[in-house]
Amino acid sequence: MDFETRPMAAGPDTTFTASEIRSAVQDLLGLEGLPPIVQVGHPVLRQRAAPYDGQLDDTELAQLVERMRDVMHAAPGVGLAAPQLGIPLQLAVLEDHFDVDPVASEIRQRTPLGFFAILNPGYEPEGTATASFYEGCLSMRGFQAVVTRHRDVRLHYQHPDGSAATAGFSGWQARIVQHETDHLQGGLYVDRAELRSLANDAEYSAHWAYPGIDEARRGLGFLNP
Repeated sequence: MDFETRPMAAGPDTTFTASEIRSAVQDLLGLEGLPPIVQVGHPVLRQRAAPYDGQLDDTELAQLVERMRDVMHAAPGVGLAAPQLGIPLQLAVLEDHFDVDPVASEIRQRTPLGFFAILNPGYEPEGTATASFYEGCLSMRGFQAVVTRHRDVRLHYQHPDGSAATAGFSGWQARIVQHETDHLQGGLYVDRAELRSLANDAEYSAHWAYPGIDEARRGLGFLNP
């Protein structure tokens, strides 16, 4: 059964100027270790990030992408948006090579996603099919909730070299694309979540860690037909 996606309101525009963004990036790149991931409650997560239009030189942009990749791997996660490092810039990195149970992979349509970076992304649904699964966020540690998302989307974005690209994504890859793109508009997954499904990681593991959500839907009373 397909359920409807929940709308998400974009946040206010970031107040950072281009020079402030560049300064914040330079400070981040100057750190000896990996920067911390910003947690929910920080205003940068609730503001619409600035479109990338050359605020950084090519070297700084490449270094930022690599630093974001390192943080994503260390977390570990399957995506990371620049605001999650305190940088209000429309940039995100994505990659999914986790070894997942074959049954869960099939039900969730989860297939490997090679690393890539996206600038100024926007997506649109392809078709009307949706998928509902638990998801979490590196900026909201310790919790997960069921989110209904478009099963198939078309992503429009720019590569770090400035070239435009369009690509279609399905299943779990489409979920990652939507999650990270929402970050750049000041959104978090809880904005689209079924809040009755919200669980901390321990309770999720104890009660609802199934490939699908039927047990949680019945037990917690959400998404009832």
